[in-house]
Amino acid sequence: MILPTKHVRRDRALIGVGAEVLRLLARPMTVSRLWDEVRARRLSLAPHAPITYHWFVLSLDLLFMLGAIDLDRGLVRRRSE
Repeated sequence: MILPTKHVRRDRALIGVGAEVLRLLARPMTVSRLWDEVRARRLSLAPHAPITYHWFVLSLDLLFMLGAIDLDRGLVRRRSE
């Protein structure tokens, strides 16, 4: 579920979805805007692997727990070290 396995493809694993999210976070975005960006990107690049909103939120949770993102004033932003 978190990492790709024999039964979970890389584009469906939470770490893979999280990587897509980080790639799109060049600037801070609202969660809804980020969801729209992820959906649009996946439709163009991987139409065979749609994800649900719940799966997207789980990837945000994972990124937050890893210290990769923060939520500040309603905006999701990459954490700066």
